Amino acid sequence: MKLTRVLWAVGFGAVLSAAQAQTNPEPMDIVNLREDVRLLTQRVGDLQIRVEQLERENSALRSQTGNAAQTYATIAQLNDTVAELNRTIKASAATTKSETLEQVSAQMEKLAKETNAALADLAKGQATRANVQTSFSDDYPKEGVSYTVQKGDTLSSIAKKTNANVRDIVNANKISDPTRLMVGQSLFIPQAQAQKN
Repeated sequence: MKLTRVLWAVGFGAVLSAAQAQTNPEPMDIVNLREDVRLLTQRVGDLQIRVEQLERENSALRSQTGNAAQTYATIAQLNDTVAELNRTIKASAATTKSETLEQVSAQMEKLAKETNAALADLAKGQATRANVQTSFSDDYPKEGVSYTVQKGDTLSSIAKKTNANVRDIVNANKISDPTRLMVGQSLFIPQAQAQKN
């Protein structure tokens, strides 16, 4: 509408200028006036093209705004999906926790049974084991020989081999547990007398 008014004003101005030119014919003014009208017409055409471009851009922006509204609906749907996923994860974690506790409980019960059985076996072994001697007497002969424990030796077999007294060997070497002789261990045998073969 404004474009039409501009064109009408330009056209009216051209007619008016032409009328004045006829009453006052100056050739240079007419040429200038024609050039001004041509430039105005060109400018109006440029403005018309720019208005069309702005209308297209405005239409594109409106279209994008409509798409943005659809995007917000998608975000709302995404939020609902995330909330549902969180609920599922929490339920799964609770189930997994319950199953893990059941497995740990079963393993602890099994371990307790195995520990009790091991303790019972240990108690049986302690009951049959010889008493450990903690005090030793100095009442043994101070002269004797050195003997190296061989495989299969016991205190009684060593005493028999060396014609010594078991009690003297225990006291001289401070042997608290006679069942724990070690092969290669060196013992002092009080007043030992070597057997003759």
